[in-house]
Amino acid sequence: MREGRGLTFYILTAIFALYVLFLYGPTITILILSFQGPDGGLTFPMNGVSLHWFHELFYGDTVSGIGDAFFRSLGLGLLVAFLTVVISVMAGLAFRRRFLGSNFLFYTAIASLILPSIIVSLGIALEFKIVDDTIKAIGDAYEIEWIQDNYQTIVGIFTSGLGAHLTWTLPFGLLIMFAVFNRFNPSYEEAARDLGATPWQTFWNVVLPIIAPSLVGVALFGFTLSWDEIARTSQAIGAENTLPLQLEGMTTTVTTPVIYALGTLTTAISMAVILGAITILLLVQRHRARQGSDAGKGMV
Repeated sequence: MREGRGLTFYILTAIFALYVLFLYGPTITILILSFQGPDGGLTFPMNGVSLHWFHELFYGDTVSGIGDAFFRSLGLGLLVAFLTVVISVMAGLAFRRRFLGSNFLFYTAIASLILPSIIVSLGIALEFKIVDDTIKAIGDAYEIEWIQDNYQTIVGIFTSGLGAHLTWTLPFGLLIMFAVFNRFNPSYEEAARDLGATPWQTFWNVVLPIIAPSLVGVALFGFTLSWDEIARTSQAIGAENTLPLQLEGMTTTVTTPVIYALGTLTTAISMAVILGAITILLLVQRHRARQGSDAGKGMV
């Protein structure tokens, strides 16, 4: 006989349902309200259904600087994802063997996860200000005209902003790659070396294909964490805003559903990146399975 569920099951189910509603309710609400008609407001009930506010987002006069902020965030996110993958793989390879100070270096690398984001941002801004003051002092001391006449600051999206984002994405990438290489079977590399492969050939033809699915995950972490980062960006970005900062600024000046349209667009970009990463992962796994099947047929 089927055993009935007790009261505890229904209580926990209700708690989980409330959690899911709390987690995804705001996003769903913004998604729905972004498709209001031209006379729609910021709350329910909806006043018609249309794409009017998406048109206003790109072609209207209500919002300015969205296109530039979008491409700045996109470029920064792609660069952060690339650097996170490269540095994480290099660190993962380096930490496969213990060396003097490895534990200290490891904890130093991941300490950024527990530091307040705004403090990290302020610290990076201060560091770059010191560099600016030093360069200007050198220009004045040695009367370097180019520095005196043209130099302003090295604070910017792809300098201090990039560094701020990497302090957030790299610890996640490092932890993933450390876990991957901790389970990696070195016999594959030994077999490649026995067959005469160089260290580079071993890495490119043996190690990289095996860890490729994990690299997709690291890149996904790098891009998505950079794409919506605000706190670490706020003090270290310079004069130009990223898309999240532009969106945050709009919350105090824009009082139409165009802000919801922007929220829907940014969420759609994140979802597209996630789906793209999953697709790449499935294609990599299918390719590896096909290669394994072909190798098996060849042996037969």
